[in-house]
Amino acid sequence: MLLLFPDTAEARLRRALRSLDAAVAQQRVAVASFRQQVGALRGAVASLGNSAGVLRDSLGRAADEAESAGRASRELMAGAMALESVARRAAGDSPAW
Repeated sequence: MLLLFPDTAEARLRRALRSLDAAVAQQRVAVASFRQQVGALRGAVASLGNSAGVLRDSLGRAADEAESAGRASRELMAGAMALESVARRAAGDSPAW
């Protein structure tokens, strides 16, 4: 048969302090892990920002090149139409349109 001794205030306080120490230690580990994850996230966001900048620059260059190619295409088409008109006049043909 076991006899239970009355729980004293001092004993309850010691148990509470041990529990508090354990909780603080767990929180310390969790905060360290959180800080590490925030650092990793910061690096990922910075990398994403750099990638977005590179993409923006590439798209800007592609748009400039497309505009230049379109302008060159229109100039070539105008030149071809002028040559066709000269050739038709020289041959005495009238345009089909």
